[in-house]
Amino acid sequence: MFSLLIEIGFLEIRIWDVLDVLIVGYLIFQIYRLLRGTMAFNIVIGVMALFAVWWLVGQLEMGLLSSILNQFVSVGVIMLLIIFQPEVRRFLLFIGNTTLKGRFSFWKQILSNNSEIDKQTEEAVEAILKAMVRMGKTKTGALIVFANNANVQALGETGTMIDAKISQPLIESIFNKESPLHDGAMLINNSKIHAASCILPVSYRRDIPKSAGLRHRAAIGVTEGSSNAAFIVSEETGKLSYAYQGNLIRGMSQKDLRDKLMKHYSESDNVSVIPEVPIPQSEEKS
Repeated sequence: MFSLLIEIGFLEIRIWDVLDVLIVGYLIFQIYRLLRGTMAFNIVIGVMALFAVWWLVGQLEMGLLSSILNQFVSVGVIMLLIIFQPEVRRFLLFIGNTTLKGRFSFWKQILSNNSEIDKQTEEAVEAILKAMVRMGKTKTGALIVFANNANVQALGETGTMIDAKISQPLIESIFNKESPLHDGAMLINNSKIHAASCILPVSYRRDIPKSAGLRHRAAIGVTEGSSNAAFIVSEETGKLSYAYQGNLIRGMSQKDLRDKLMKHYSESDNVSVIPEVPIPQSEEKS
């Protein structure tokens, strides 16, 4: 049997069994990432608890309660599709976008000149850096998120789609206090400004410094448990900050900020990224 991988007593483990487990695990993980931090995640927990109770009352032969729960379980799939219609749509979009972007990136790497890609990356990073430095001098609050493909659809739906080339004037005009899009976060994905005025989940951790405002808490919240990275310009002090994996560094130098921008700019095009070593929280530098 060419597909047999290992045999333990009466148990035969095939390579297809291993592949089956890996695919199911990957799908469950992606569904978790899409639902994490939303009300739908709490509904999923409630549905799982309902199924657990249904199984338990069936084992205990509690006829009345079992018959009532059977009515819910029998239409459970239809109910889930109705309740999770936005999440199902988002998951299908994620699969389609990931496949198309993966093919595009593959051919882009083959056909494109590496020096041209590096030059474009440097130009985009320099535009973001100059915009942040200039906004810091004028104390214009800003929040820029490098979102990976798994999160960009969900976050982008809360704001206004832009899909524009990255440039310093555009970034500054979006965060201008007179702009209708200045309130909220800007999303960068696939080397473009994907959306603006996006609403982010706010972290309520107790260990966050009290001096950190709502913009900094949103930056921490959107990076918790994900590969998103956030860059902040403080409206009160004009200091530049960086959040990643739920950790915050405040008062960064231009050199350190450029290094972080360069790192996450390229990673924002990928579905999976190599996790960075967590950065310990630090107070704002003088």
